[in-house]
Amino acid sequence: MITRHIVFSKNHPMKRVLSIISCLIAFFSCQDVQKSKINISDQAQLLHNGKIVNVKDGNVLENQAILVDSARIVTISTYGDLSEMVPAERQIDAKGKYIIPGLWDMHVHFEGEDLVEDNLALFPVFVAYGITTVRDMASDLGEQVLQWREEIAADKFLGPQIFTAGRKLEGIDSFWKGDLEIANEEELQQMLDKLEDYEVDMVKVTENALSGELFLQSVKQAHERGFLVSAHVPLDLSMEDLAAAGLSSIEHASYLLRLGTDEYRIAHEVANGRMSPSEANTYYAGHFDQDTAMLHYQKLADSGLAITPTLIGGKQLAYYDVDNHADDDFRKYLTDRFTSNYQWRIDRIADSSPEQWQARKERYQQIAAQLPYLQRAGMTILAGSDAAALNTFVYPALSLHQELELFQEAGLSPLQVLQTATINGAAFMGKSSTMGTVETGKQADLVLLNSNPLKDVGATQDIFAVMNDGQYFDRRALDALLEHASQRKTQLDQERLTR
Repeated sequence: MITRHIVFSKNHPMKRVLSIISCLIAFFSCQDVQKSKINISDQAQLLHNGKIVNVKDGNVLENQAILVDSARIVTISTYGDLSEMVPAERQIDAKGKYIIPGLWDMHVHFEGEDLVEDNLALFPVFVAYGITTVRDMASDLGEQVLQWREEIAADKFLGPQIFTAGRKLEGIDSFWKGDLEIANEEELQQMLDKLEDYEVDMVKVTENALSGELFLQSVKQAHERGFLVSAHVPLDLSMEDLAAAGLSSIEHASYLLRLGTDEYRIAHEVANGRMSPSEANTYYAGHFDQDTAMLHYQKLADSGLAITPTLIGGKQLAYYDVDNHADDDFRKYLTDRFTSNYQWRIDRIADSSPEQWQARKERYQQIAAQLPYLQRAGMTILAGSDAAALNTFVYPALSLHQELELFQEAGLSPLQVLQTATINGAAFMGKSSTMGTVETGKQADLVLLNSNPLKDVGATQDIFAVMNDGQYFDRRALDALLEHASQRKTQLDQERLTR
């Protein structure tokens, strides 16, 4: 047998073909080596046959599989590449559903010293509604919430990951229960020391009884200690003042209506006693100019200030004359003691005239109409519901989805709305490297939706499954969580009747 050695010239076409084949062989060999270097436990899961929504740019990635181990996304590749790494019984068929990151509610309150059990029973409900992370904005249960934060992180019970402010800073004799009340800078330092000892995730400051001067110092000194700082806005301070002092976010978009005029001047008139708070509010209500507001929004955006609009609470009360929520299905998860707290706000508006009802609706609509302007100005918008026992008809978990729908109704695109409840929250909390998107290395918080949220954000309420910190719940398991919450509500109500 004669062996022939064929030698191609340097530029021969076949030479190039062989070169390409060699490169491909080397490439796939390299991939095999890389795959062999992936170390996973026998508890790893493979989620495949889903459509991954990139919430950064709105692209949808199909025909990919997500390898999850130890509550992290190990890698994302084709099913063919990863299928042999995980036994069939730990593979999950996503059935073509849309996969988004777990949702963030960036403004909730777990509150009420007599509502500890009631709040605790609602944690699985958040998960069942696809909310895997919440930002608790302080309450009279500060230390309890801090304990819950640690227990959830240690997988002692099921709930969304918690970031919390613990207890908020306020003035002496504040209206709100459980505040850290301060009268001077010495007491401010003491309370900031306490919050440091608590290892809170941020500082919250409100204006019920706190003077403007001490309020500003609270923001400044908390910022200088390295805290994120979120706040309401007193009438004797401007948002420009607060941004310069280091404020991270404004809570509630209603304050932004002040920016439709010369807020800096009005705030300083109030601070100097030349204008009363009621006169200032009347002036703001009658002098709003959208172009002026837009200029202010751009300045705040340049300063890095974020905004949590919390539209849903205002909407529920403004339209209470149209819908009194007596038949809301969600109330089957809320104890009688929890919903009894709703009455105080209802009583305040019970005797309103038709003109007052109309004025509330117009004010709500004006606030909601600011969202597209805020988006264009470049402000970071954070989706937060303000769900709390004291906030009437702002239901824990459900209200975030309602908030997202209101954002869309106001003019944000579905993608922009999704960003407010995913990547924006992660970025604000400094967690972009580990949370907020469906990417390799990120925390395994995922929501599988039956329909495309990029067409209608209402799809976030049509949940097929949830993965919370690596733990997968199909629809049947989610329904079981909700059924247990309903049973727990009934149990607590009955126990209290017999006490």
